[in-house]
Order: sequence, then C-alpha cells, then structure tokens
Amino acid sequence: MAVLQVRVDDELKNQAAAIYNELGIDLSTAVRMFFKKSVLVGGIPFDTKINESTLKAILAIDRMRTISEENGNSEMTLDEINEEIKKTREDSKRNNK
Repeated sequence: MAVLQVRVDDELKNQAAAIYNELGIDLSTAVRMFFKKSVLVGGIPFDTKINESTLKAILAIDRMRTISEENGNSEMTLDEINEEIKKTREDSKRNNK
C-alpha cells in the first residue's frame, strides 16, 4: 500500500474535513473515493456535493469551533454557554438604559 502526502493550507484542510465529516467520512476515505471515481469515469469527478446552504452552515460551525478553541472556551458545557448568553443579555439591557 502506498502512502500519499499532500500539502494544503490549514484552512482548506479544515474546511474539507468539516464537509467530509458531515458526510460521515474522513479525509483518507474521501481521497480514496476521489481516486476510485476518477478511475471509473476516466477523469476528474465532481458529482458528489452538499447543497450550498448546508455547506455554508458547516463552514460557519467549523469557523466558530476554531474561534472558540483560539479563545480557550471550546470545552464549555451547554449550561456554561447559556449562562454566558444570559449575562451578555443582562449587560446589554443595563447598557441600553
């Protein structure tokens, strides 16, 4: 079995991984699928797609995850997140008075 190394920027890799994850596959499986389909059709296959709104949602979630990790709050529980939202709303109400 051969090992393939490909250089891509981190953002592209993360975006692609998010899409493939939504489809239930990992990057290695996606590459193998691409190769097999290429051999089958005798060219570059581009017929497996996610609709645009789903793609935008996946990319937005991935971006939010990245921002959350960068800010050190990726391990927050749902209760902690809801408490932060509540505090932010309360602060906003006080500032608007």
